[in-house]
Amino acid sequence: MIIVMKADVPPESEEVRQVVRMAERYPDVHAEVRQIQGSTRSLTEIYLIGSTASIATEPFEEFPAVEKAIRIRERYRSIGRHDRSEVLGFEYRGVEFSQDTLHVFPGLCAVDTRENVEAMFRLLKEHGVRTTRAGAYKPRTSPYDFQGYGSQCLPYVFELAGKYDIAVIAMEITSEAQVAEIRAALDDAGDPTGVMLQIGTRNAQNFELLKMVGSQTDFPVLFKRGMGITLDESLNACEYIASGGNNKIVFCLRGMKSNFGDPHRNFVDFSHVPVVKRLTRLPVCVDPSHSVGKKAIAPDGLLDIHHATAQGIIAGANMVLVDFHPRPEEALCDGPQALLFHEFDFFMKDVEIVRRAYLERCKLAAG
Repeated sequence: MIIVMKADVPPESEEVRQVVRMAERYPDVHAEVRQIQGSTRSLTEIYLIGSTASIATEPFEEFPAVEKAIRIRERYRSIGRHDRSEVLGFEYRGVEFSQDTLHVFPGLCAVDTRENVEAMFRLLKEHGVRTTRAGAYKPRTSPYDFQGYGSQCLPYVFELAGKYDIAVIAMEITSEAQVAEIRAALDDAGDPTGVMLQIGTRNAQNFELLKMVGSQTDFPVLFKRGMGITLDESLNACEYIASGGNNKIVFCLRGMKSNFGDPHRNFVDFSHVPVVKRLTRLPVCVDPSHSVGKKAIAPDGLLDIHHATAQGIIAGANMVLVDFHPRPEEALCDGPQALLFHEFDFFMKDVEIVRRAYLERCKLAAG
């Protein structure tokens, strides 16, 4: 059961303590207080854990400071879209993330040179884009492939992000030590930008890593669906993060490892965008670059990456992670799938067209 307090009732208030005291009078029940920081307001929720099936909701709803009591029927306690629960989203570095917004994160799959990072950030600045991807840590299938420059590149990545007004950088991490390195590099640079910690598909069930990013609230988390596990297993991985206290999570669909998707690198799973939005309160991201894995062109003149992007957005995606590079032939990671700078304007205009179509579909459905 979840007890939702009225707007802006703080978690440390006497009203919350009263509800907790009442809840813990029941045998085998304990209460966990969580603050959900949305993009427009803060919400305090009290989770009753244990044998709650026989507990009535009415006594809790009689408290003046309680907005509603929700009986949980779904298995995703923290991230689930339960009956009458509010979908708040969150704000980070002045950027709102919710199931109603859309942000494009174009950038380098892997940081290779300062010059390429600056060229990428300059391009984003020219087009008014303040969100990007930049991989400093790159877990790879082969131990002999480029693994990223790690903490060595963080100082100039963050310096240039400040110079070109980048608000949020999506950056994959694989260990707690890397989070500490990111935090230290941001402090040294004067905190010029924000970082969204990316949990890559290879770490989708690294439960200790999930618990760690869930226990900190400095950085939001971009969770990439596991390449070879079910949607339910991936959503439960997000539950690990949220149950630790960090509800600032974006769920990313990046394709499934299956030869049924050939000749694409992965089987595109973007039809699950509305499914994830229906089951959870999480914004949903799509990654067409890693799903398709190549720059194949269709007879209509559009790249497969363009079509995959459109599939995600027309289904209601809230974020797009896409690879660009000034010289893909020189890229140290995933160069064949990276779009070129002169293709940027077309890509962004195509995104606008598809987003307008999605919003028109919503209006049509609403009558």
